[in-house]
Amino acid sequence: MKLLDRDHPFFAPLWRRIAIVAFTLGWAVLEFWAGSDIWGMICFGIAFYCFYEFFVYFEPKDPNDPPPDDPDAS
Repeated sequence: MKLLDRDHPFFAPLWRRIAIVAFTLGWAVLEFWAGSDIWGMICFGIAFYCFYEFFVYFEPKDPNDPPPDDPDAS
């Protein structure tokens, strides 16, 4: 079981990946601003993990490729 399934079709559009990373970074800034350093570091860690998964390790798929479980794709 993955913590974050980057291959899910929901994460295919670039704007969604950017929005998730921006939201988690914003939440970290909010936590630091409120004085919760521990929660700020946790949220920053989540933002870093999302950035790594969505922009460093992410490999976009070609929309013309058939799904891997398609029996007619031989």
